[in-house]
Amino acid sequence: MNAHLYLRASTKDQDANRAKVALESFAIEKGLSIVGVYAENISGTKLNRPELLSLLDTAESGDVLLVESVDRLSRLSQADWDTLKGTIKAKGLRLVVADLPTSHMLVEAKGITGQIMDVINNMLIDLMATMARLDQEKRVERIKQGLENKKAADPDWRPTGKGRNNAKWAKVRSLMEKHPTMSADMIAKQADCGVATVYRIKRETTIA
Repeated sequence: MNAHLYLRASTKDQDANRAKVALESFAIEKGLSIVGVYAENISGTKLNRPELLSLLDTAESGDVLLVESVDRLSRLSQADWDTLKGTIKAKGLRLVVADLPTSHMLVEAKGITGQIMDVINNMLIDLMATMARLDQEKRVERIKQGLENKKAADPDWRPTGKGRNNAKWAKVRSLMEKHPTMSADMIAKQADCGVATVYRIKRETTIA
């Protein structure tokens, strides 16, 4: 049975490939053939993720979508989670979660046993996806409250934000000068930054 590994981290400071070795070992243990590894640094609250969409487009019916945990796949809103689940089901993929033992049976279980485990597994995955979403919402709320408390204590306080990475900006500018026709996506990849940063530098360079 073919398996597609999906690895996600939420920021550039985290390593989306951290779980790769563990998932590869899991796949070997279960007798799965790894046909694709998809890793990206992007928020789990976003449904539009290039690597995830590529996986869903490439995978075929009966293949396994293997993830480390449900929150690596989703911190989505309920509506977006329903959309993703629907896509996975429509593609005929088996969602196997390494830290959810009930999902492991989907690799082998057939007939009535497989159907029962599928129902149980779907319920547990839904529960874990909801918990991941609520955890994200709590984190956002805590940050918001922290900012409000600081503002209340000091009306003149303003968030400082992240400092500009001068070396990275210089690299982007250099790439734009040397390769004026290069796409923003390609520049972002070569400079190891976000596409939004490239567009921001382009705007400021044009204004200057």
